[in-house]
Amino acid sequence: MTEDNIDQGGIRRAGEILKRGGLVAFPTETVYGLGGDALNPESSKKIYAAKGRPSDNPLIVHICRFEDLYPIVDHVPPEAKKLADAFWPGPMTMIFNKSDKVPYETTGGLDTVAVRFPSNKIAHAMIDAGGGYIAAPSANRSGRPSPTVARYCKEDLDGRVDMIIDGGQVAIGVESSIIDLTEDRPTILRPGYITEEMFEKVLGDGDVDIDHTIIAPDSKVVPKAPGMKYRHYAPRGDLSIVEGPKEKVISYINEQCAAQHAAGKKTGILCTDETRALYHADFVKSAGTRSDEDTIARDLFLILREFDDENCEVMYSESFSDTGIGMAIMNRLMKAAGQKVIHLD
Repeated sequence: MTEDNIDQGGIRRAGEILKRGGLVAFPTETVYGLGGDALNPESSKKIYAAKGRPSDNPLIVHICRFEDLYPIVDHVPPEAKKLADAFWPGPMTMIFNKSDKVPYETTGGLDTVAVRFPSNKIAHAMIDAGGGYIAAPSANRSGRPSPTVARYCKEDLDGRVDMIIDGGQVAIGVESSIIDLTEDRPTILRPGYITEEMFEKVLGDGDVDIDHTIIAPDSKVVPKAPGMKYRHYAPRGDLSIVEGPKEKVISYINEQCAAQHAAGKKTGILCTDETRALYHADFVKSAGTRSDEDTIARDLFLILREFDDENCEVMYSESFSDTGIGMAIMNRLMKAAGQKVIHLD
C-alpha cells in the first residue's frame, strides 16, 4: 500500500480491528506505529503488553482532524493553534492537560495527554476508520530500534498484533518532536524533525525551553513523554559513539574494529558518505551525508536493525551535530548506546 494507492478494503479491516479493541501496526511519516483505540483502556493495556513497555511510559494519541483535539484536552492554549497551523499535519506532538475522555491507561497514569496529527495519508485513513483517536507508540518491542519498514514490525510483533499495514519505508525516520504546553513556557521533551529553531520561529526567539533529560536522562524524572526515562532504540550488540577530531575518530574506530575482529567478534561501523571509504570492519554503513542530516535521520534506525540482521556484536558510530535534526539523531544514538560515548582529544 502507498499513500497514492490506498487499499480501502485493508483500511476498513484495520478500522474494524481497532474498534473492537485490537491492534494494528501502520506507517506514519516518522516511524511505524502500533495502534489501538486510545479511548479504550483495554486497548492501551494490549499495546503495553505487546511491546513489553513499562506502563508509566505514556502513549501518543493520534488524530486526523485538528478539531478532534478539543474533546480530549482540558484546554487548547493559543500557542497550540500557532504550532498546529505551522506543523500539523506533521511530525510534532503537543502535550496538554487531558480531559476525562482519555483513560489513564493511555496516559501512563498522568493528567496530561500527548497528541499528534500525522501527515501520512495511510495513517489518516486508518485513524479515521478506527474511530478518530488512535494511541500509537512505535511498532517495536520496547527498547529496540524503532521500525522504519514493515518487516521489522513483523520481526518484533508477529503474533502480538492483529494486522500490519505495509506502507514502504517512512519519510523521516525518527519519532516526532514533542513539546509540552502545560508548563509556564513551552518545553521540548523530545527532539525530532521540528527543531528548536523552528519552534522559536513560530513562538518567538527565546520563548522555548529544552528539557535537561533529552541527552542525559535522569532516572528520577517521571516521564511525561515517550522515551524520556527508559533505554530505547538499542541494537542487540554493543554500540559506542566516538567523538573528537575526524582523523582521530577514524583511526580509533579502525583500531578497535581490528582488535575486535582478531578476537573473533563481528564488527560494524555507522558513518557518513564523507568517511565511509576510510573505515575497515565486517560491515561499514553510511547513514547519509553531513551536508544533509535529514538523510542520516531517515536511515539511522534501519542501519541499527541491519546490524542485528548481520549479527554484529560490536559497533561504533561517529557522533553528529547537537543542533537542528542533529539533536534528534544524537538523542536516539545516545539512548541506543546506553549513553556510552568515547571522547578523543
